[in-house]
Amino acid sequence: MTDKVTELVSRCLQARDLAYCPYSRFAVGAAILTAEGAIITGCNVENASFGLTVCAERTAIQRAVAEGHRQFTAIAVTCDVKESFVGPCGACRQVLMEFGSDWTVYLTKLDGSYKETHLSELLPFAFSPAHLTKN
Repeated sequence: MTDKVTELVSRCLQARDLAYCPYSRFAVGAAILTAEGAIITGCNVENASFGLTVCAERTAIQRAVAEGHRQFTAIAVTCDVKESFVGPCGACRQVLMEFGSDWTVYLTKLDGSYKETHLSELLPFAFSPAHLTKN
């Protein structure tokens, strides 16, 4: 594991600890690696009006964009499931795809172990901004 991946995984685990999830009690953390090498984190933020809840991955990407980042290379995601690796929900996969399909995705367990995959594997045949330019 490279130092940057170690840091990315560690930061995603730390972000999980900040989750606001009083209803589901299902904490999720995410950490995004920008093309410039910055790490931006996010956690899930629930709302009493459940439809307004925001996932950790979307919190992280929105925060990164608000800080001026537009190019990303990787994301690490973790949640409370101990027995298996869990990926981002479909909505989050689509939001990540907005910024390219060439993301490395680290599905991370609470013990720090992870499985490496890619966004293009998690969202095959994805709809992307490129489709909007096709006639």
